[in-house]
Amino acid sequence: MHASELARAGAILTVDLGAIRANYRLLAAQAPASTCAAVMKADAYGLGMDQVAPALADEGCPVFFTAHVAEGMRLRQLVPEDCAIYVLHGPPAGTAPDFYQYDLIPVLNDPGQLQEWRASAQRLGRALPAAIQLDTGMSRMGFAPADLAALSGDAGWLAGLDVKLVMSHLACADEAAHPLNERQRRRFEQLREILPGVPASLANSSGVFLGPAYHYDLLRPGAALYGINPHPGQPNPLRQAVSLAARIVQVRTVADGDIVGYGARYVASGPRRIATIGIGYADGWLRALSGHSQAFVDGVAVPFAGTVSMDSITLDVTGLPQARVAPGRTVDLLCAQQDVDAVAAQAGTIGYELLTRLGRRFHRHYVPCG
Repeated sequence: MHASELARAGAILTVDLGAIRANYRLLAAQAPASTCAAVMKADAYGLGMDQVAPALADEGCPVFFTAHVAEGMRLRQLVPEDCAIYVLHGPPAGTAPDFYQYDLIPVLNDPGQLQEWRASAQRLGRALPAAIQLDTGMSRMGFAPADLAALSGDAGWLAGLDVKLVMSHLACADEAAHPLNERQRRRFEQLREILPGVPASLANSSGVFLGPAYHYDLLRPGAALYGINPHPGQPNPLRQAVSLAARIVQVRTVADGDIVGYGARYVASGPRRIATIGIGYADGWLRALSGHSQAFVDGVAVPFAGTVSMDSITLDVTGLPQARVAPGRTVDLLCAQQDVDAVAAQAGTIGYELLTRLGRRFHRHYVPCG
């Protein structure tokens, strides 16, 4: 008899679908008059679109966003046919048939995409749905004011299109007091006048908490659904949706002066008990965490001892009961004592990056809504 996937895994990632659904309800409640969408890009921020999308659709989410067309095609198989799916990067050349077949709505970001989508509508002889993204100050994607000024002289610039949404993206929404938030909102108000009567969307995860002036018709939360704090440094109103435990592979005692790990960066000061766990940077546990992060054993912090390796991390478990840190037992890396945002801060990055890096070698356990 073969071993189970759980027995073979070096680490176990638990995703609480009930927490994700609760976060969706909390976000939607911030703007009762608006529709709340869900962003599924990067495989639902690394947590598994195949499981997350149906859970949110069951919660009543009617609108979804992906970054790429391939993600949208996959998502279409997971949610009811009456759910709208927007593709944020628009239609790459030659992909128009994919949008028709899978009932996807492109977000048009520049005159080139607009021209290609209009040409597709002309070939089909029918109006095609689209969203228009406006650049209000982030200088990343979307029609720049100069683009709109040039297009506005053509009364038929949207001929053949059924524009479902006009949107923009906030650059600094996670800093509520940042002046760019209000500047972008005002610019959005000005620019969207070119599309009177079209439903509007500005609020991303953090933008949802900026207040009614930012809500418009559609909210677009992504990371907040998965428990990332929308306002770092303040209490997190969201439920944690992810926990991670890694299995102990080996335990040994090292003597005073012994080194542990690559680069001899850890030198034992006296006899130490070292446990090696089966997770590393190949699993998304960043090498930048070397020397200044920790795991937890029954709520007790155990520090990293040495450099994070590709497939393993060494921990100083000196003083803990040997039975509790024996090979085969697990230690916690994401837990009540240490959430995604905390680990990201230790690595000098953000929770978004850490979450989307979580690897495919984990055994994944999905907790349904209870």
